[in-house]
Parts: sequence; C-alpha cells; structure tokens
Amino acid sequence: MAVQPEGTPCWTDAMFSDLEGAKAFYGEVLGWTFGESSSEYGNYTQAYADGRAVAAVVPPMPGQEGQSQWCLYFASPDAAAAAERIREHGGEVLMEPMQVGEFGTMCLAREPGGAVFGIWQGGVHEGFEATAVPGAYCWAEVFTREPEKTDPFLGALFPYTAKQIEDDNVDFRMFDLGEQTVLGRMRMTDDFPPEVPSYINVYFTVADCDEAVAKATKLGAVLRFGPMSSPFGRFAALSDPQGANFSVIDITTTEGDMPQVKDV
Repeated sequence: MAVQPEGTPCWTDAMFSDLEGAKAFYGEVLGWTFGESSSEYGNYTQAYADGRAVAAVVPPMPGQEGQSQWCLYFASPDAAAAAERIREHGGEVLMEPMQVGEFGTMCLAREPGGAVFGIWQGGVHEGFEATAVPGAYCWAEVFTREPEKTDPFLGALFPYTAKQIEDDNVDFRMFDLGEQTVLGRMRMTDDFPPEVPSYINVYFTVADCDEAVAKATKLGAVLRFGPMSSPFGRFAALSDPQGANFSVIDITTTEGDMPQVKDV
C-alpha cells in the first residue's frame, strides 16, 4: 500500500512476555501466520493475514515487562516534526524518533488523556499491507477519561476534522482525514474500573464475530463486551490471555441505522 496521509492509522504491534503464547492465540483467533523473528530488532515478528503483513508481536525489552497492550501507529512524513507537535500540545514523547534500519522511523508518545500511541515515518515498511479483510486491522478508538484534553490534542497533531455522534447516552467523536473517517474517540464511563488507564482499542476484522469470540474465550481470553450488532458491523471487545485489549468485528453483518452526527 502507498504511504498514507499524515494521521492515518498505519500499523499496530504489541509486546508479549509469552511470545509463543501470543502467536498461538492470535493464530487461532485471527488466522495469523508469522514471519521469522528478527534478532537484530529485538525479535520483532511480523504477523500475516493471507500472506499480507497486518501486525507484529515482540517480546518486551529488559525492564519493560508489564501488561501487554496493542500500540497503534499513525503515519507521518516527518516523525521529528510530529514529536515536536506532541510536546507543543501537551503530549509526552516516551521514545524519541528512532530509525529502524531501512524500515522507517518510529516514535512513541502519550496523549494528554493518557493513551499511548506511536508515530511511523515509513521507509521500505510503509505499514499495513491489507486492512478491513479477515485477520487485518479495521478500526480504532481512543478510550479516554479526559476527552476535553484528548480531542484538541488530536486535532492539533494531525489535520483532522471532527464529528460528534448525537446521542445523550454516549460521548463519541469521529476524526476524518478528507472524506475518510479514520479514528474514533470514546469517553470512558464509570463502567471502566479506575485502575484501567486510557488506551487505544484496536479492531481486527473477522469473518464471524461469534465464532472468533468462542475461539478466543476457549483459549483464555476474557469477553468484555458483546457480541453486539451495529450499523458498522457485529463486534465484541476482549482481553487476550496476557491482558491486551482488542476488539473483533465482522463488517459484513450490519444492523440498524447509521447514527446522526454533527460537525464540531
């Protein structure tokens, strides 16, 4: 795929203490196959759906062991300039832009509401080789307790326009690049235990949501929400056996009318 416009979600990866366990779990639930681990790059291991790169798994670096979580990377033509904007607008740069061989340049950061994310300036690795097909990334939402901090930050970091869903029961915003909606933002309610930090929830496409949930829970995942049908697809939220949150969605099974939105 060609280099994406700045602000487009372009890659996702996660650290797992039990790398083989993660490969077995996601291989079964999402149908992933895995490439060779690259010892030069900390045993970074790419995952493939139908032969196309869709994600990666990696063991934690020494001293970084902790709960696993998926990290979403946003495309940028200039990671150093993006890092400057992150600082200017109240975010925190956790890892300065670092060149990863000829693959590209990465940067890790935390937005003011607390969610961790990455910046990726593509080299030979431009990002997802497939999206919105079974096993591939489809969508993501920033879950934050402080949207009044998160929303202006995202709008300043990337050339987004925003729309708010008109629903008194949920505080949900969508960010667009041109005509394409690329990211959601959900206010975390009291349903989330206070110890759960803000995070970005990544959705992976599946052919059958209920079947994917059944496989995941059988392998030790915890079902957090759903399965539920929506105008966008039938989806469910899970935590994998090592604690990483993710969602699965069958985008072919839709139900109901699209929500009303207003520009903000």
